[in-house]
Amino acid sequence: MGAMSTPRDEALAALQWLILAGADEAIGETPVDRYAAAQASRQAPQDRAKPPQRRGSPESRAPERPPADMQAAPGEPAAPPAEAAPTHRQRADAAGRRPGEMPPIRRPKGGELKTAEQALGRAHELAAQASDLQQLEAALADYDGCPLKATATNLVFADGAADARVMIVGEAPGADEDRQGKPFVGVSGQLLDRMLACIGFSREHNVYISNVLFWRPPGNRTPTPAEVASCLPFLERHIALKEPDYLILSGGSSAKTLLGTTEGVLKLRGRWFAYQNPEMPAPVPALVTLHPAYLLRQPAAKRQAWRDLLSFKTVFEADRDPTVTG
Repeated sequence: MGAMSTPRDEALAALQWLILAGADEAIGETPVDRYAAAQASRQAPQDRAKPPQRRGSPESRAPERPPADMQAAPGEPAAPPAEAAPTHRQRADAAGRRPGEMPPIRRPKGGELKTAEQALGRAHELAAQASDLQQLEAALADYDGCPLKATATNLVFADGAADARVMIVGEAPGADEDRQGKPFVGVSGQLLDRMLACIGFSREHNVYISNVLFWRPPGNRTPTPAEVASCLPFLERHIALKEPDYLILSGGSSAKTLLGTTEGVLKLRGRWFAYQNPEMPAPVPALVTLHPAYLLRQPAAKRQAWRDLLSFKTVFEADRDPTVTG
């Protein structure tokens, strides 16, 4: 009879198995985006050029104090903490995939493997076939090319007035959105509703809301470029079918994805851009503002968001009534 194994022997055996499988460092508590560096390096310089700026924001005419819900807490710092750069080493994994390469995607029912390129091609195909928003939502429900679908509870497509002239695009669903299948219904959504009400807007009457991603990332982590790319054809078709007169890009992920820029949201906010994609016949004015979730973490930034809302209201009313001057 062989010697009885000890807990130490079992731990060493498990460690040896991990080494043979290709693991070379500990797993931390914070998720790491292993695709970002490789994706960014392959992006063409012209793709990163920002679109021409449209009208300037009337910040000089902002009131001295915003409404109570939009005021910063006393003593809160205005500047957000600096973001830490990714430290995870980029290298091939045990399956031989290169850094930044999206792993094969398995169809839930068919069982066949698809590459990221095939999944993206399927996304373009399904999105192009949709002739209205109902068909586009059905196409998304049939799409299995985004890995987030496997971990999410519900597809989160859109919410708001079907005939709204204004479309807000956020980043990704959170836990509340995932449970209810609607965007901006949690704490951030409640703040967004109060912000819109301050300027006479609401999702019930004149605002339509969606996100860059249609499924929740696990743990509300930052979505990877591969995940964003897998949803982008549907988002572009979504905007084209909705035909909004104005876009409000809420947060850095939304602004960077739709405007093709690498600038941070604090530099982009309050500025107007001309947004256009291949599915649209003409550009749409787009205003960048801060995401409500950011305002909950940084209450001092509410004053900036209030100025953005006033900028939007001024431009919207001037467009509706030519006698209003900006």
